[in-house]
Amino acid sequence: MKKIENIITDEKIENYLSRTEEAISIIKKGLPSKKSLLFDVSSDFLLMIDCYFNDAKTFIDKGDYINAFASLNYAYGWIDAGARLGIFNVGDDDVRFTLAK
Repeated sequence: MKKIENIITDEKIENYLSRTEEAISIIKKGLPSKKSLLFDVSSDFLLMIDCYFNDAKTFIDKGDYINAFASLNYAYGWIDAGARLGIFNVGDDDVRFTLAK
């Protein structure tokens, strides 16, 4: 019989929160130059990432782990999309980020 994991535990939500926070820190170090055409795009991506990340923290504070988990996944989706498109320079880190190659 397979084990069903349908509970978002404190440990699991803290792990996802920590991993997302770490990824945000990394991408903020790899932003395009302000003179680049991609700077405005990166700013828009960061706004979406920050909004979803902050929503997740608010949901966690309320004990709503379902919506927190969803918000963290949306935030990481924006992070991965930006990394894969080259908007954020994450080097060759294909452990934390989904890269094109």
